[in-house]
Amino acid sequence: MNASRRLLASATSARGGLRPEPMALLPPIPLYRRLLRSHRKHLPRQMRLLGDEYVKAEFRAHRNVDNPAHLIGFLTEWQLYAQKIEGDSWVGEKLDPGKIEKMSDQQIGQLYELLQAIKKGESGEPTS
Repeated sequence: MNASRRLLASATSARGGLRPEPMALLPPIPLYRRLLRSHRKHLPRQMRLLGDEYVKAEFRAHRNVDNPAHLIGFLTEWQLYAQKIEGDSWVGEKLDPGKIEKMSDQQIGQLYELLQAIKKGESGEPTS
């Protein structure tokens, strides 16, 4: 995550009028810490363990991203996620179909794997 602090600290202005302007983007390390703290404070143990593992894997996978647009999108989505977790408005919320349409095949595969891990955790049984 080698983007300049100027890019990380500024929110994108190309947002539609449908959502309120998000706060300025946090740099990667403070955002990572905020996510782990939010999980610890707001999630049950099983969800926290799964969430922490997923956050760690995603931040490791994006450690060396050089594309500023990709990095800003990554950080923006994680920051919105943190805000939802902290506000408890996410419980029972469905995924936005628009976001699913924009996902690559690899991202949809990751989403499916996450769904399987959640189901496995709820039932306590291995999934096939």
